[in-house]
Amino acid sequence: MPLPAPLTGVVPPVCTPLTASGRVDVDSLASLTEHLIDAGVDALFVLGSTGEAACLSDGRRSTVIETVVAAARGRLPVLAGAIDMATTRVLDHARTAQALGADGIVATAPFCTRTHPAEIADHYRRIRAAVDLPLFACNAPASVPTELPVDTVLELAADGVLDGVEDSSGNTGALRRLLVRLPTLDRPFSVLTGCELSVDGALLAGAHGIVPGLGNLDPAAYVRLYERARAGDWRAAAKEQDRLAALFALTDVGDERLMGRGSSALGALKAALHLLGVIGCPDTAPPQIPLDGAARDAVRRLLEEAELL
Repeated sequence: MPLPAPLTGVVPPVCTPLTASGRVDVDSLASLTEHLIDAGVDALFVLGSTGEAACLSDGRRSTVIETVVAAARGRLPVLAGAIDMATTRVLDHARTAQALGADGIVATAPFCTRTHPAEIADHYRRIRAAVDLPLFACNAPASVPTELPVDTVLELAADGVLDGVEDSSGNTGALRRLLVRLPTLDRPFSVLTGCELSVDGALLAGAHGIVPGLGNLDPAAYVRLYERARAGDWRAAAKEQDRLAALFALTDVGDERLMGRGSSALGALKAALHLLGVIGCPDTAPPQIPLDGAARDAVRRLLEEAELL
């Protein structure tokens, strides 16, 4: 399905449900896809950090793309993460995603290496040359310890290499500088915020859409937030944002003495989806540590407070 230019709206980074044996739970993934589409989201992004792409084998990554493309049935565009340490592996993932029917590619800068902006630019140019699909940069320095320079993003946008950027950096100054300079481009370019606790502010500044991990759980709330912001009803948008900020507390339920914040956040999202009956198993991929009973009880309480359960 062709991507609109620029891509706008709510684009949740889809969780990857797993079976107890660690395989992709294709039935639960199809159910989650319907859950998101029914809520009115605008596109789907598979195999990002929320989709545990780094923890999945190549075969399981392919299964995720195949399953979501089939479940979406052309109703929404599907973006696929082609995320790996260096360009050669990223090119393999991108070609596979195109062959499996993805409508766009999302890629980070290379990692596990110290890269210069010129090397980052070359990385994205090689992806664009290899795959004839819209290409989005993912700026997530918490996961990939390289923050994309604004000048590099704008250079690649102007040259037709990048069609958008998903920004989860939390660097509001850099995001604002990027948005201020967008009018200098003579082509559509999409800026999507992955900072889901400050969506209203990013939309007010000019961002085109949202990539909210919490949107797996309550996609309708992010759709309402986006629609109210676009209508200029910023008071109502802020009220929705405040409700989501309270629900976001579930990502910290895991005991930080026992597990990393990624284990806590992904475990809580999956536990919540399991409690809501959307997926069949709340397990995360190793080496992530599962939530204990107290943490799962905390997830349930937060769902009840948000009137989702």
